[in-house]
Amino acid sequence: MTCEPAHVLVVEDEPHIAVGLRFNLEAEGYRVTVAGTGEEALERWDRQRADLVVLDVMLPGIDGVEVCRRIRRDDPRVPVLMLTARSEAEDRVAGLASGADDYLTKPFHLDELLLRIRGMLRRSAWYRPERRSGDPYRFGDNQVFLDQHRAVTPRGEVALTDLEARTLRVFFEREGRVLSRAELLETVWHLPADAETRTLDNFVVRLRRYFEPDPARPVHFLTVRGRGYRFQAGNGQG
Repeated sequence: MTCEPAHVLVVEDEPHIAVGLRFNLEAEGYRVTVAGTGEEALERWDRQRADLVVLDVMLPGIDGVEVCRRIRRDDPRVPVLMLTARSEAEDRVAGLASGADDYLTKPFHLDELLLRIRGMLRRSAWYRPERRSGDPYRFGDNQVFLDQHRAVTPRGEVALTDLEARTLRVFFEREGRVLSRAELLETVWHLPADAETRTLDNFVVRLRRYFEPDPARPVHFLTVRGRGYRFQAGNGQG
């Protein structure tokens, strides 16, 4: 039995880039929909969900950051690759904070774009019918299915974005270790170590809301003052 080709929504207002992306993605076997504005992107998204979104930040009308927020509210799982013409870390942080899973700075190499898309679809895996459930990672009263990008908590089921799943994987693999903000920004977020860290701190607050019995008194995702964060599966103080 053959699988349906993955559906990629490309949101790009520069016609020559949009045409090039469509041509090369279709040559790779993907089904491609193109939108030139934020409004058109949201209309096409409402009409038919995509398996992955390639989203330019600078769009006429509704910008890419807001488009990403709205798509993410509707589907926390769909991978979003953000394109930006600017290289400042603040732009990349804004994109990731809006729910993007990864980013590329223009001008980009086509081979790198295709590798990123293949990797994001492989990690997401939910568009493939042969997805396996896998064993959950358990801590406290939580069960986290990293391969499925979901978690079961006392408050209910949570759909995890790719960035949330990648961050959790690093915490789980390095349980008990203090992870500096710079280490998390570089290894998980692919940002410079000196990037603004308030977004990362707010991101950890989000994880606490998901998994902590009392988010104001965390026992799993602990702040180590002046150093970073430490994850522990058992109870602790932080």
